[in-house]
Amino acid sequence: MKRIIYPRDNGGVCVVIPSGELPFEEVCRKDVPAGLPYLVVNQEDYPNPADKVFFDAWEADFSNPDGYGIGADAWFAEKAAAEAAEQTEEVSE
Repeated sequence: MKRIIYPRDNGGVCVVIPSGELPFEEVCRKDVPAGLPYLVVNQEDYPNPADKVFFDAWEADFSNPDGYGIGADAWFAEKAAAEAAEQTEEVSE
């Protein structure tokens, strides 16, 4: 199973475990804060997030990220704008 990691402000990484309710790429865009790089990793290739003993010691190289987050606020605004445009299109037909 794939996980999303992104850098924390104070060092280490945050781990996002998608629930499967949204497409994976949408989770990456929404759940990674705006402007932060993220990497997609295999669960087996990274420490277990439940192991909090060395949580702050986890490191990753984000110099070649898989993408950048836009954050939840921008993601929800984008979805609301798309829905409004769709409703306007339906009304004008």
